[in-house]
Amino acid sequence: MEARRAGMAGIVCLALAASVWSGDAAVGSRRWNVAVLTTEYRHNSHADVIASRLVLTDMLDGTGKESPLRLASVFTDQRPANDISRLLAASHRFRVATNIEDALTLGTGKLAVDGVLLIAEHGAYPRSATGNTRYPKRRFWDETVAVFRKSGRVVPVFVDKHLADNWEDALHLHGTAREMGIPLMAGSSVPGSWRRPAVDVRRGEKLEGVLVLTYGSTDHYGFHALECLQAIVEQRAGGETGVRTVRGRVGEQAWSGMEEPGFDRELLRAAIGRLGVAKPMGEWKRLVERPVLWEIGYADGLVARVVELNGVATGWAGAWRVAVDGRVDSTWFWTQEARPAAHFTLLLNGVEKMVMTGHPTWGAERTLMTSGLLDALLRSGVTGGMELPTPWLGGGYRSGWRWVEPPPPPLGRPWSEQ
Repeated sequence: MEARRAGMAGIVCLALAASVWSGDAAVGSRRWNVAVLTTEYRHNSHADVIASRLVLTDMLDGTGKESPLRLASVFTDQRPANDISRLLAASHRFRVATNIEDALTLGTGKLAVDGVLLIAEHGAYPRSATGNTRYPKRRFWDETVAVFRKSGRVVPVFVDKHLADNWEDALHLHGTAREMGIPLMAGSSVPGSWRRPAVDVRRGEKLEGVLVLTYGSTDHYGFHALECLQAIVEQRAGGETGVRTVRGRVGEQAWSGMEEPGFDRELLRAAIGRLGVAKPMGEWKRLVERPVLWEIGYADGLVARVVELNGVATGWAGAWRVAVDGRVDSTWFWTQEARPAAHFTLLLNGVEKMVMTGHPTWGAERTLMTSGLLDALLRSGVTGGMELPTPWLGGGYRSGWRWVEPPPPPLGRPWSEQ
């Protein structure tokens, strides 16, 4: 419990405000060996759309730009019938490791790679009582750290999506990285992707309210929504101040929450308008079987909301109200859902820089916060939508990260149809 209370306190984000997608770090002829630790490796899994870029180029078909990272080894915790890791290993000559130590040591008995990609996003794993999938991230992490300790040195680690499905494990990963000086990055591919229109909160702008629209599975895609939310609110005046309370409401409670006086319906209309939804709000109850409303109360008084509307929304969009003049800005967080899924190239570009330089391209503090928020919001949701105080999320951080508009994605279809 003491760790909970102290969790976010005193965290300072050391993120670099570099243009991640520019690839401006010097590469030369050297390639950096990395180990991929994943739950399963199948077509279009996160292991595929991230790690396969190291052998199939950023176009995932051998025709694009080669990565400065070399895939040295892969460990798969599970091997479904449609596993592709063995086929790729046979054609591209990387090691299929029998365990995590083997993946990191390459059979030498000591750490033999320059970086680690921990990708635990798919597979047959149990769910927690709150509905969050319990991926073995802490186990993967602890076995990785054991090799670091035994070898007397560390290398950068990237953790795909949240640090863990619960606050205690997320804090453990982050705390161990700080204690041992492990360069650590984590998070979603969505906040750094394309935005339509290309807008962002001005640094230091005071906000009156923020809303992010989401879809899909509540735990998996809801995490992306929280990362988009934090990418917005951490830019505001005072930076991230910490979270005092959360509330997760489902079904009729969510509809009721959207009708309360404090709910800014203009933000909802602006966000859903970016997704091209023309259906009037009066029809939503017929189309949406299970709405979800998340409310987050920040220490500086800002209240932000995440709304899941499966049946109406089919993407992520955000809207925010600026305090100085009351105007509403909004955008669609656009991702290339068809291969080559170029938003993962943008994510990988940041990981490449970290491995090559030994310094995180952006800090893991945002993802520590979003990991804790997801856990707390899901817990509130299963307890009848009660407001949950979150003293363990009460510390703030300063982010040096700024969204920079990427160049247009490689096109399988015209940009206007993507």
